[in-house]
Amino acid sequence: MLVAAAVCPCPPLLVPEVAAGAAPELDDARAACADALGALAAARPDRLVIVGPAEENGHGSYPEGARGSFRRFGVALDVRLGTVGTQPDAAGPELPPSLAVAAWLLESRGWADAPVEGLGVTESLAPERCAELGAELAGREARTALLVMGDASACRTLKAPGYLDERAAGFDAEVARALGAVDLPALASLDAVLARELQARGRAPWQILAGAAEGAGLSGALLYEDAPYGVGYLVATWS
Repeated sequence: MLVAAAVCPCPPLLVPEVAAGAAPELDDARAACADALGALAAARPDRLVIVGPAEENGHGSYPEGARGSFRRFGVALDVRLGTVGTQPDAAGPELPPSLAVAAWLLESRGWADAPVEGLGVTESLAPERCAELGAELAGREARTALLVMGDASACRTLKAPGYLDERAAGFDAEVARALGAVDLPALASLDAVLARELQARGRAPWQILAGAAEGAGLSGALLYEDAPYGVGYLVATWS
């Protein structure tokens, strides 16, 4: 059953070594993510499942110990998925960037509260399948917490990765409202085509969360909402 969830953005720039001189610009986002992880730990889960966007060659399940790296971003920094003391799985596939950012967040906190596993999902995953996956994750007897990684639109300003799209601000505002209010129907009904056009890579993970939370009776809080670099970043907790 689902006992808690946290929603965090997943730009590699959250990692100070990657952001370098620009690191202070995301200090508030990092602090909000740390608070969200604290809420997960307070729920005393039996397991933590991280859900994040992945490319076609990176989707699927990742066990505890799966390794990640930020070397593709020019930083010699490696991470591993798991609790404190988990040994990296050198033979397994490398974590997609979203799960590597999550692993870094957990390592930064010294996560030792529950075993960890990861799930990478593609942008093309249909909303109906997202709901099914969420229900499957919450259907186990273990007390389950979800760490849901994903960014909102990348089209908030002229300098944004996807340039300016006038629909982006409204899309992000509705997602922020739905996350803060635990509005499951609103999240489940997010338009996958619009999300793709706005480069909102959190759509599928958020809809998996909505499927997992059905009937759980959770309440929510929006901890952070901003669009540095023209990309919507949101942090929320459900408990």
